[in-house]
Amino acid sequence: MRVTPPLVSIIVPAFGLAHLVGETIESIITQSISDWEAIIIDDGSPDDVAGAVQPYLADPRIRFLSTDNGGLPTARNRAIAEARAPLLALLDGDDLWERDYLAQMMAAMDADAELGFVTCDATYFGASRDGHRFSRYAPQEAPLTLDRVLRRSFNVYGGSMIRREAIDAVGGFRAELRSAEDFDLWVRILGRKWRGGYVDAPLARYRRRAQSMSRETERLLHAEIDVYTRAEADLAGRPEADTARLMREQASRELAVVQGEAMVLRGQVRAGLKRLRDGEPWRGSLKWSLAMPVLTIPGLARPLLAARERMNRSG
Repeated sequence: MRVTPPLVSIIVPAFGLAHLVGETIESIITQSISDWEAIIIDDGSPDDVAGAVQPYLADPRIRFLSTDNGGLPTARNRAIAEARAPLLALLDGDDLWERDYLAQMMAAMDADAELGFVTCDATYFGASRDGHRFSRYAPQEAPLTLDRVLRRSFNVYGGSMIRREAIDAVGGFRAELRSAEDFDLWVRILGRKWRGGYVDAPLARYRRRAQSMSRETERLLHAEIDVYTRAEADLAGRPEADTARLMREQASRELAVVQGEAMVLRGQVRAGLKRLRDGEPWRGSLKWSLAMPVLTIPGLARPLLAARERMNRSG
C-alpha cells in the first residue's frame, strides 16, 4: 500500500447503480492524470453493487465501502472520512467524466489557494436533453459568487472538486437533507468566505434518468426552503441574507404551485386551485395571469394540467 497520499480522492456513491457504475469507473481509469484514489460506496443498495465493482478492485487505486443505508449525504461523508487526498472530486455512480476532467479541475484549484471548490459545465445524456449543456437549463452566469449561487443565476454542477480543508471547515454534507445537499454545501462553503472557481467547459457527462432524485420537485423545494432558511440565519447582517430570504419566499410560492397542481391532478380541484392561488403563480407572469381564469372553468383544470405534465416529462 502506498504511503504518499494521492493528489485527489474521488468519491463515488453507487446506491442502486450496479448496472451503471462500471461505466463510471471506466471514465475514472481513463483520466489523463493517474495519481488518484477512487472510493466507491454502496450504502445498503438492493442490487449487487459489490459484484459490479469487484472486477476493478485489482487496481490498488480503487476501494470499495459497504455500509448501512443512511442516504446520499451520509454515504458521501463516510467515504470522505476514508479519503486521504487534499482534494476531493464528487462523481455520482451513474455519471461520467471526460478524459481531462481531473487535469483541468486540478489546474484551477492549484492556481488559487483561496478556492474552496471548482465546478464546470456538463453534457446531458440518457432519458432526455441528450447532448445539451447543463448550463442551458441551469445558468452559470459568471462570476461565481455567493449571491449568484443563492439566486440560482449561477448553478454549481454537483460533480465538482472540493478542497478538503473547505469541506472540513463546514462539517461536510448535512446528513438530514435528502435533496439539495450539494446546493447547501456550496452555500455554506461560500458563506465562510472561501471562493468558488469555474472551468467553462463540459468536462462531465450528466445522466438523466426518469426516476432520478433531481426530478422529484416537491422534495427538492422542501429542501431548498430549508437551505435558504438556514442561510438567512447564518448570513445575518450580510446583504446575502436578504437574498436568502427573497429566495426562500419564492421557493415557498413555487412549492404551493407544485402542490396545487398535484392536488388538481388527483381530482381535488377546488382545494388545488386554492393552493395555486396561495403560490401566486401569476405574479409577474402573463402566462399565469391568462391561465388562472381558464383553470377555474369547470372541467378544464384537470385535463389542462395533465397535458402540461406530459409536456414537462417529455422535456
